[in-house]
Formats: sequence, structure tokens, C-alpha cells
Amino acid sequence: MLRRLVSRLYWACSRWTLAGEAAPDRPSVLIGAPHTSNWDFVLMLGIAWRHGMDIRWLGKKSLFAGWRGPIMRGLGGIPVDRSNPADVVGEVLARIEAGEVFGLVVTPDGTRGSNTYWKSGFYRIAREAGIPVTLGYVDRTTMTTGLGPTFELTGDVPADMDRIRAFYADKAGVRPELRTEPRLRSEDAPAV
Repeated sequence: MLRRLVSRLYWACSRWTLAGEAAPDRPSVLIGAPHTSNWDFVLMLGIAWRHGMDIRWLGKKSLFAGWRGPIMRGLGGIPVDRSNPADVVGEVLARIEAGEVFGLVVTPDGTRGSNTYWKSGFYRIAREAGIPVTLGYVDRTTMTTGLGPTFELTGDVPADMDRIRAFYADKAGVRPELRTEPRLRSEDAPAV
């Protein structure tokens, strides 16, 4: 109740407009892209709280140090040890298999910087857990943010990524110069 009230106040005062589709009606991996600014976090919370969504999000372990730890966990954070990303997929799958119901927010294009590839964890989690992906977005050119379509990944990585690329083609992020094109490293790997 308090979160929805805070989000209503936020959206009433914000220069950003909440747009897009309704929240998914079942657990999904929520892609947050383009991730180009710390403001993405505020917008993500605003979207989730406005839609009444129970979310979890992945953050670097250092965000959870000291006094920030309880706050970050209270906001749905799951600390990630970047030296062992495979553990993250296993931990999230264990939570889902234990019956925890939530939307998992993932920023696959990395940490607010221009990278060559998206990280593939979102894809592996969605496929292994049998849950869909929801395309969340931030677009500075239109000052809109929100949720796009929710769909099942097929396992055909290039085709799934083509669909994701098409959606994000006109989304700029808060800092467009730091946008990363949606592409997984496996798409450019030589065929065996």
C-alpha cells in the first residue's frame, strides 16, 4: 500500500511518463534496458510499485555492504558475486523451485556502460525456469518508461534476440551514448 502511494506520487511529479503494457500475470524475467544510468533503478522501482509487482533484482555484492545491505535486500536485491556468475543462475532457480513468486529484474547490458555484448544470464534463467521474459524499457527521446511485451523464449537464440533487438531498436536509455546493442556473445560464436 505504501509503495503504491509512493509510486503514484513519484509518477505525478516525475517528468517521465509511465507507458507500455500491463504487468505480467505470472513470474517472469524482467529485462531492464537500456541500462545507462543509476536513475534506471528509481524508474524500475516506480514501475514495479505502480503495478504492484513483487520483484527481485540482481546487484553487485558491494552494494550490499554495511548499512546499505538491509535496505537493498528490503528493496528486493539479490547480491551477485561477479567472479562466479554461474552461481547466480543456480541461486535464482533454487528460489523459484522453492516456490518463491516474483519478477526477476535483470539488466543484461551490464553496468551503465557501453559493452559489446549483453550478459546471457537472463536467457539461461528464463529457459531453465520455464518462465517468460518481459521487456522493460527506458527511452529518453520520448521520456517514457514502462513494460513491453511478455513472451516465452524459444531456445532459438538468434531468433529470440532478433525479437528483443527489434523492440529495443528505438529505445535510447537515460544516457544514449552508453547504450549497448542487444546481442549475446553466443550469436557471434563460430558454428561448430
